[in-house]
Amino acid sequence: MSEPERQHLRNVYSCVALSTFVAAAGGYVHVTTELIQGGILSSLISFAFLTVLATTTYNGKNTTIRLRFLLAFAFCAGLSLGPLLDIIIMINPKVIPSGFLATSVIFICFSLSSILSEQGKWLFIGGSLFSLLSTVALMHLVNMIIGSTFLFQVNLYIGLIVICGFILYDTQMIIEKKRSGENDFIWHSVDLFLDFIGLFRKLLVILTQKDISRKTRQKDNDKCKKE
Repeated sequence: MSEPERQHLRNVYSCVALSTFVAAAGGYVHVTTELIQGGILSSLISFAFLTVLATTTYNGKNTTIRLRFLLAFAFCAGLSLGPLLDIIIMINPKVIPSGFLATSVIFICFSLSSILSEQGKWLFIGGSLFSLLSTVALMHLVNMIIGSTFLFQVNLYIGLIVICGFILYDTQMIIEKKRSGENDFIWHSVDLFLDFIGLFRKLLVILTQKDISRKTRQKDNDKCKKE
């Protein structure tokens, strides 16, 4: 990997780290204040900022304004996590830092694996990942109607695998785009930021389910001992 490519990746991951921090601030604002609350509106606003960022062509001189669009999108994305965080806090607030730590470790491991792998090794899985992503979306829509617990679990873990695959794919795709002359590191960071947020959301749900199962087993054991 050449020095320009390394510098490009440093810029990309700096944007991902900054976006993650701002998203965390958005989640914190939702949880600790009633001034701004996350929900459908914040999701729509985040999509609007993402659209503005996508349609603002990078020219090397508008980095500051595009970075502001990115951070505004990240803040609203963090706000949108607020309702999920509220539920988890009621169950066990310790799940949130555990989920963030697990997300960070997995994200870093898969990113490093992609960077250190032979260039182009993971690009071939792109078609399969997009097909699986469509399947996950369809399963989600179907499950909204039938409400199957089994289908929810299958969808959850398949979604987790798909996101991990996208970390591998997106990382090598960013390097490939840089090699082809694309220097828009702000837009390139969006893919990895979305991977991080998606992974964090999935792990929060999985860890919360495991915590509920653990507490249920503990209650059953305590009840058996009393009897």
